[in-house]
Amino acid sequence: MGDWVRLKAEDEQELSAYVANPAIEPIGAVVVVQEIFGVNQSIRGVADEYAREGFLAIAPALFDRFEPNLELGYGEEDMKKAFGIYPKLDPNVSLKDIAAAFHHVKQAGLPTGVLGFCYGGLMAWLSATRGENVLMQPDCCVGYYAGGVGRFATEEPVCPVLLHFGGADDHIGKDQIDAVRTAHPDVEIFLYEGVGHAFANPDRPSYNAAAAKLAWERSLEFLKANLA
Repeated sequence: MGDWVRLKAEDEQELSAYVANPAIEPIGAVVVVQEIFGVNQSIRGVADEYAREGFLAIAPALFDRFEPNLELGYGEEDMKKAFGIYPKLDPNVSLKDIAAAFHHVKQAGLPTGVLGFCYGGLMAWLSATRGENVLMQPDCCVGYYAGGVGRFATEEPVCPVLLHFGGADDHIGKDQIDAVRTAHPDVEIFLYEGVGHAFANPDRPSYNAAAAKLAWERSLEFLKANLA
């Protein structure tokens, strides 16, 4: 369903992005932001799913700044490599790459949102609060288990935001979720009791089919309400 394109960020960095086109006239566009494993099969699958629902979807390869075409799985060695790259990721730099993808699909004149997982979930939140710094104004943002979001909880989003968290996520403490709730009572937050980090990824051991399905339905409804 998808194809790869080349993008250029505002700092002249080139990167690739996976684009999934819907079979019908698109109802909106979604930038899908990766975990710390690259634009792998899981992330491409998310883009394909949204394309099947009528969205033009694009997933920028944030790792291209460090190692082009890097695609990791979830085994021990790949996990080690992913966590070796993670400290190199600078959210303000990642925003430039997300903005490049955003502007690429925005050329179609469509309302455009940002949706991400883990590090990508955090970047979805920061796209809502800092997007204007890179001339990006999403129409809405969705974050799944946004790691470290508590550090940025007081930043002000400029568009509707939906956040999903696992109630048993050992990467994201309840204090982080509460910090966002307190600072932004209007932000939609869903907590899925008894499920852990990455509960929506069918390729990871923590996957929970029921929670993933419910989060998907809520995300789809939210995106259609704000983009379609």
